[in-house]
Amino acid sequence: MLRKHARMRKEYLAAKSEDKKRAFIHDRKTQLKEALDNKQPIPQHLRKFAREDKTRLELDDDETAVAKTHIDDEYALAGIEDPKVLITTAHAPSQKLTTFAKEMRLVVPNSQRMNRGSTGVPEIIEQARSAKFTDVVFVHEQRGEPSEIVISHLPLGPTVHIGIHGTVLRHDIEGCGPMSQQLPHLAFENFTTPLGIRLKSVLQNLFPVPRKDSTRLISFDNHSGYVSFRQHTFNKTGKQVDLTEIGPRFEMRPYLIKLGVYFVVFLISICFVTPHRHQINETGTADMKEAEIEWQLSPYTNTAKRQKVL
Repeated sequence: MLRKHARMRKEYLAAKSEDKKRAFIHDRKTQLKEALDNKQPIPQHLRKFAREDKTRLELDDDETAVAKTHIDDEYALAGIEDPKVLITTAHAPSQKLTTFAKEMRLVVPNSQRMNRGSTGVPEIIEQARSAKFTDVVFVHEQRGEPSEIVISHLPLGPTVHIGIHGTVLRHDIEGCGPMSQQLPHLAFENFTTPLGIRLKSVLQNLFPVPRKDSTRLISFDNHSGYVSFRQHTFNKTGKQVDLTEIGPRFEMRPYLIKLGVYFVVFLISICFVTPHRHQINETGTADMKEAEIEWQLSPYTNTAKRQKVL
């Protein structure tokens, strides 16, 4: 199985490496098309490839006219097949973390909760792959408080690490309504940057497509890189809409996006690269360039007044 996953990962990285080339060709075609449509001279830097790009333009259809990246392959079945999510905790979870995991199972439709026990991350990922899960969600804690959510998309990634704080469980919310079993509508606010669109895609694909008459709403509200998670049911009477919070509620802050599954680089590094286990960090990824970090929150990221990261 390790060879199979390594081969799949290699094929995926090969496709990813073609992203810049495809983007460059798409940009050339766009400029050439604008020049031809406006009956203007072809720019000097495009003339060398003008004949080749014109042929590509003539052969383009609705599918090939849009630039695609490796991200399109990660969620190729989104909207066609409903996601199937496995939720588990860290080892020896506290009562609050166990309750939080149970409530997250109610939040995410078509999800299952697994008691972690002494099972390691590689075994969990293997079991999830065998059972045709699309995502695995790990919830961690620090000093008895939920502190992190790790979302790993199968079979090839990405893996998103999100810090959480200010968690309020359902029984601590005053006037909390009953949990709805309807498929929720999703509301994303201020996810406009490339990173925001990337995070929105990861979160959105945890949920199936709802029916139009669903009265359940999950909102992700971004303010300066901090995302507020809220869940409500609503009752519409004429022009008036009454909201009832059904919890839980918490604040999220993404800090790491890695290209790959939670443990693939971990296994490959142990077997083929790293002779000492103490060189592996706590995230299960080797401290080396092969970790392939797509984005990482770094110091002074949000110090620029006009900089919008998320």
